[in-house]
Amino acid sequence: MWLRPIWRQAVRVGVPSFLIALTAGLWLADEDRRATLTGGVRQVMDKVQSREEFLVRTMTVEGASPVVDKALRAMLPVELPASSFDIDLTALRLQVMQLDVIESIDLRIKPGGILSAVVKEREPAILWRHARGIDILDRSGHRVASVTARDVRADLPLIAGDGADLAVTEALALIDAAGPILPRVRGLVRRGERRWDLELDHGQRIMLPADGAVIALQAAMALERSQDMLGRDIVAVDLRNPSRPVLRLGIEARNTLRQARGQPLLGPDGRIIQDEEKTEG
Repeated sequence: MWLRPIWRQAVRVGVPSFLIALTAGLWLADEDRRATLTGGVRQVMDKVQSREEFLVRTMTVEGASPVVDKALRAMLPVELPASSFDIDLTALRLQVMQLDVIESIDLRIKPGGILSAVVKEREPAILWRHARGIDILDRSGHRVASVTARDVRADLPLIAGDGADLAVTEALALIDAAGPILPRVRGLVRRGERRWDLELDHGQRIMLPADGAVIALQAAMALERSQDMLGRDIVAVDLRNPSRPVLRLGIEARNTLRQARGQPLLGPDGRIIQDEEKTEG
């Protein structure tokens, strides 16, 4: 039997291993011994983790506004100084990324006990007015923050309507195309979640098509530069069918045409004004 390798291996390795496992099992069967062993291991771990080279004493934040800086420091799971083993960088990063204003963050512990946070915030690009209030969006349409009134960020263009946040790229392109009349632009309104209306002051608007809106607006701006189209008594410029643009005249312009044709005039509500003789009759 001793000439067989399996028996020699069993005697040399198997029997000692069995005896060791049996001894350890009998020793650990006692609850007090297990508690003593666990406490000893914990003490060793605490002693190692609390060593000077593992302590994080301060936190530095780069690229963040004061509000975001304060929020990041408040999210730390422990008060500094603390052991680096008590700071889960992955969990902390996931928590920080829940802030809408944060686009990316690089968290790392540097030599000298410094927790470094390099933040990239989202750049505000446009305001979106919807049923729940007004949100600031970046160029991708991601929410950055909320504001209580339009005047808080008067420097940003305004869009409104359901689904407007999903077409921010096109909206910004339309704002750029409206450069010649930009001081008159009040905002863009999303219609049916498929096309835009460019709202101007004095109640005027430019109705844009669902496809090729930027090209249609550029054509309207060329007509504006050459003929001062929007300086006339026009209520709306309908470009929904680019091949057949339609101008909707105001009441005064319509009355001028009706008077030249000998037709009854219109009142402010768009209804025909009856002459005094017919009214008395």
